Amino acid sequence: MPRKVILDCDPGHDDAIALLLAHGNPEIELLAVTTVHGNQTIEKTTRNALAVAEIAGITGVPFARGAHRPLVREVEVAESIHGDSGMDGPVLPEPSLELDERHAVDLIIDTIMSHEPGTVTLIPTGALTNIALAVRKEPRIAERVAEVVLMGGGYHGGNWSAAAEFNIVIDPEAAHIVFNEAWKLTMVGLDLTHQALATPDVVQAIAEVGTKPAQFVLELLEFFSKTYREAQGFEHPPVHDPCAVALVIDPSVMSVVRVPLDVELTGSLTLGMTVADFRGPAPDDCTTHAATDLDREKFWALIVDALRRIG
Repeated sequence: MPRKVILDCDPGHDDAIALLLAHGNPEIELLAVTTVHGNQTIEKTTRNALAVAEIAGITGVPFARGAHRPLVREVEVAESIHGDSGMDGPVLPEPSLELDERHAVDLIIDTIMSHEPGTVTLIPTGALTNIALAVRKEPRIAERVAEVVLMGGGYHGGNWSAAAEFNIVIDPEAAHIVFNEAWKLTMVGLDLTHQALATPDVVQAIAEVGTKPAQFVLELLEFFSKTYREAQGFEHPPVHDPCAVALVIDPSVMSVVRVPLDVELTGSLTLGMTVADFRGPAPDDCTTHAATDLDREKFWALIVDALRRIG
């Protein structure tokens, strides 16, 4: 049976590809898409999500706007990577899909509570504000979700600071709540996603698909490549967010280890750091996991296949 998924995202170039992968793969049943502040403001990330739905022909799936700011801190966006719109590069269509009237937090809660326990997976690929608010508002969802598979963090270092990854550090209090809930959680962090590079062979494979969604992805990658090269020195851009979706589709696409994880809230140099304790075997009550090694060929094959199916 397909995995029932809520995708909580902040499109964002790589979030857009994650949404296309979730929509185009038959192993995923996309129950809802929710948006959050992050790569750009909530207004822009929400518009971008609806534009991707238009490009991919997504219908019958509720889209809802979520938190416009972190729990405690001021809004911080990644304009240096994603541009002023949050998804610069392609010309985005005007969306025809109407937003769900509910706040994203309520849509998340309603969706989980209306399905059988253990059947809904949460995939957050942006700030964890919506997820933290949802589990605080309705604590019962912690025991009802199948698991949380998030893109964020990293156990060796950061990208927005020396120690912290962007999705975590822009709302570390929310991340702390999510990492410390009693649900199965897998962190698909920078250690894994920096292996998911959009190299020329990948770009060629996507170009050969020859559809409008594939052309959209090529335009995303063209802009993304330029900003990643200028801002962070990557020869080829890492495509982070689809990695979390790929793990839900096919667990063999990457290696995952059980390890205690937590989020630093007080360090002047380490705020938002995701701390992994590899000193020994994980205790029996450990519910957190970290992705380590990517099967790169299998990962990109999933994305190319999804684009073919959408086309």
